[in-house]
Amino acid sequence: MPVFTIFIISVLFFACKESPKVSEDVQKIKIELKVDRFDSEFAAATPENLSSLKSKYPYLFPARYADSVWVAKMRDTIQVELLAEVQNTFSDFSQEEQSLELLFQHIKYYFPKFEAPKVVTVTSDVDYSNRVIFTDTLLLIGVDNYLGPEHRFYRDIQKYISADLDRQYIAVDVASAFAKKVVPRPRERTFLAQLIYYGKELYLKEKLLPLATDAQKINYSEVQYAWSEANEEPIWRNFIESEYLYSTDNTLARRFLDPAPFSKFGLELDNESPGRVGRYLGWQIVRAFMDRNEVTLQQMLSLPADEIFKKSNYKPKK
Repeated sequence: MPVFTIFIISVLFFACKESPKVSEDVQKIKIELKVDRFDSEFAAATPENLSSLKSKYPYLFPARYADSVWVAKMRDTIQVELLAEVQNTFSDFSQEEQSLELLFQHIKYYFPKFEAPKVVTVTSDVDYSNRVIFTDTLLLIGVDNYLGPEHRFYRDIQKYISADLDRQYIAVDVASAFAKKVVPRPRERTFLAQLIYYGKELYLKEKLLPLATDAQKINYSEVQYAWSEANEEPIWRNFIESEYLYSTDNTLARRFLDPAPFSKFGLELDNESPGRVGRYLGWQIVRAFMDRNEVTLQQMLSLPADEIFKKSNYKPKK
C-alpha cells in the first residue's frame, strides 16, 4: 500500500457539519466601515480634475511623479482595459464590505484596542504578491488581483498562484495581513517552529473568519483540503520518520511551507498533494493545543512552539 492514499470526501460529509455562527457579543460591536473606491474614481477622472483626486488621496500620489505620469496612465489603453474589467467585476462591492465589517468586528472582539482602518480599493497592475497592504490606519486592496482564476489577465501566471486571485479570498487575505501583525515570528530556526507559526496564523484566521470554510482560510480548494485531511496521518508519519521537526534545513520550508503547486515528499504521489501541507499540519497541532489547554488566544500567540507542541498531545487523524 502506498504511503499516501487519496480519499474522496463526500458532499454529505460537509453538509452534516453545523453551520458556522456569529456570536451575539461580536454582532453588538459597532464598526465604522467606509470603503473608498479609488479605482472607480480614477477610472472616471480626467486631467482637469486630477488635482482634486490628488487632494483626496495624497498617499496614492508620490511627490516624485509629475502629473504627466498620471495623465498618461489615464490614457494608457492597457490601464483603461484593466480599470474597465475591475469595474465590471466589482460594480457592487457590498458583499465584500459586509465580509470586511464582520472581520473587523471579530478583530475588535479579540483585540479590543483595534481601530478599523480606512479601506481603499485600488489597482496595482496585478501585483499579486502585494494584493493587500494593511497598516494601522489604512487598508489598501488591489482589486485587480481578484478577477477570478481564469481571467485572461492571469494567463501567464502559474495556476497555483492564479487559483488565489478570486474575490472569495479578499477578507481571507486581509485576515492574513492582520495575522502577520500580531503573530510573533519564531526565534527558533527549526521546522517545528515554522509549522507552529503558520498554525497560529491559521488558528487566528479560524477565529476571525467563522463564516469562511476551512479550505478558504488556508487558500485551498475543497479537493485540496479534503486531500490534506485524508492524508494527515501519513504526512505526519513522513515528517517524524524523516526527523524533520527539529531540523534547521532551509529547504524544508520550500518543500512544505511556501506557496507551490504541490508539496515535495520525494514520492510518486507528490503531484496529487497541495502545496503548503506543513501549514495545514501546524494548524492541527495548534488546534489540538487549544482544545486541551485553558489559555486565551493572545496567550497562545506568544507561547514558544515547543511548548505548544508538547502540550498539544497531537495525534493525527487516521
